Order: sequence, then structure tokens, then C-alpha cells
Amino acid sequence: MSETGWIDNAPPREAQFGDYVELLKPRVMRLVIFTAAVGLICAPATVHPVVALAAIICVAVGAGASGALNMWWDSDIDAVMRRTISRPIPSGRVTRDEALAIGLTLSGFSVVMLGLFANHFAAGLLAFTIFFYVVIYSMWLKRSTPQNIVIGGAAGAFPPMIGWAVATGGVSVESVLMFLLIFLWTPPHFWALALFRNDDYARAGVPMLPVTAGARATRDQILIYSLILAPVAILPAFTTIGGPVYLAGSLILNALLLRGAWRIRRRDEETAAADRHIVEKRFFGLSIVYLFLHFCLFLAEAALRALGVMPGLGWPVLF
Repeated sequence: MSETGWIDNAPPREAQFGDYVELLKPRVMRLVIFTAAVGLICAPATVHPVVALAAIICVAVGAGASGALNMWWDSDIDAVMRRTISRPIPSGRVTRDEALAIGLTLSGFSVVMLGLFANHFAAGLLAFTIFFYVVIYSMWLKRSTPQNIVIGGAAGAFPPMIGWAVATGGVSVESVLMFLLIFLWTPPHFWALALFRNDDYARAGVPMLPVTAGARATRDQILIYSLILAPVAILPAFTTIGGPVYLAGSLILNALLLRGAWRIRRRDEETAAADRHIVEKRFFGLSIVYLFLHFCLFLAEAALRALGVMPGLGWPVLF
């Protein structure tokens, strides 16, 4: 075992199936599957159910491949962070070489199969997403700039665009707005986490904003990004994927988000330490629900259109 506690390439026992599943970051994969499926369902084109299912599986495999490659590259810093020390590589259950081989194999498989099942554009977008997450974010941005989450958030924002591309073979304003919703949501979501995990990031040498600029600047940025996010999140209501149901739900969710961001902005570190960052933790949890429910609202609008429940309402379409 190294001084950092990182166990090198010799696992103490044979890896189990669950260890390899954990290597693929299944919690992150669930969000990718959901948002990609929403993008596919909301697209203005019909996709055969078998093709749709196969495409979503390919996207899920690609997300898992990205997770494995990320764990391969970040295994050194994972070993010194309490949040990640139990992951398969630092805990010694899976070797780095195994993670690399799994990640590369699944990456190639997912891209090729998506090209065969759907179209080359969607496959190319999936390939770029994997490259962006592993190379641009994990290998470059994460350890070099406090803007790592701001720019790197694009990797998690591509899945609904991929789903849309599976159905349409291209990109539209609607899919870009779904992308922007996740992209702008990512910084306040992760910075809230970083506020109460600051020691972990500092110990690992990851230049998250609270480490490099301090908690006060981070609180300011959470509010600023939330103010930018809110109108962008509401805007899809006035496109072909939105409607009055989406608008009503989004207004409520963004009011809650802005209230939470303002509460974080008003706090000082003494108060936060005294109550163990309860407000920051609640905002982090709220942000997860916020994103999930926005995509549920997209599905609700798609279902209403498919059922003909709201035909001819004359809802204004801006794009």
C-alpha cells in the first residue's frame, strides 16, 4: 500500500461481478439513460421500439465505459478522498489495467453498435461525449482549472442530444435547450457538494472552486449560475417539447432553486460549520430532484401530445 493509501495493481481477492458493475458508475448511468430516453421520446420522429431500446442500451454502455476510464485515470486521487476511497480500484478489488481494458472495449462496442442500430451522427456524438468526459474533463480540466465543472459539465449534458439524434439524425433548438439545462445545472449542483466536501478536494489536489477561490466566491457563483439557469430552464416551455404543464412545473422548480441559492449566498462559514452544512446539503439534494422533474415534465408534455389531450390550444411555439 502506498503512503496515500492507494492500493496498486494487486487486488487482495478475485473481483466479483458487482465490482465491475460499480466500475461503470451505475448511479451516473441511470441519469444518462433517463435523459437520453427523454430526448429520444420527445423528438418529432417515430423510432421502432427495438431500435430505441438498443440505442438506449448503447448509450448506457458508453456511459459505463466513460465511468470505467474515469476511475482508471483518477484512481490516485480517488484513494485519498473519503467519498471515493471505497471505489473498486483504490480499494483493490479491480486493477487499473482491468479498468482501462473494460473502458476501451465498451467504448468501441457502444459507438459501433449505436452506428449500426441508429445512425452515424448519433454514434459520432456518443464517441465525442466519451472523449470529452475522459480526455477533456478527466485528464485535462479536472486537475488544472477551477472551471473544470463549468466546461466539463458538457459531458453529462450530451445524452438527451444523443437520444434526439437517434430519432432525427441531427440536432435542433429543442435538443440544444435540453443540453443547456443540464450544462448550466451542473456548476451549482457540484459546487454545493464541494462546499461540504471541500477538505476532500483539497486533500486530493483537485482545484474545485472552494479550494482555489474560497467558499464566499463559491456561494456567489452558485447564485449567479442559478440566476442564469432559471430562464434557460423555463424557455423550453415555448418550444415544441414544452407547454403549459412544463411551464407551471418549471416556474415552481426554479423558484425553489433560486430560494435555495439565495439562502446559500447569505450564509457564512461559521454558521455552515455549526449546522454541518445542512442548507448546502439540502440544496444539493434539491438540485437532483430539480433536474429529474424537469425531464419528467418533458415526458408529461410528450404524453399529452401523443394522447391528444391538449390539441389545438394554440400554445406559442417560438422556435
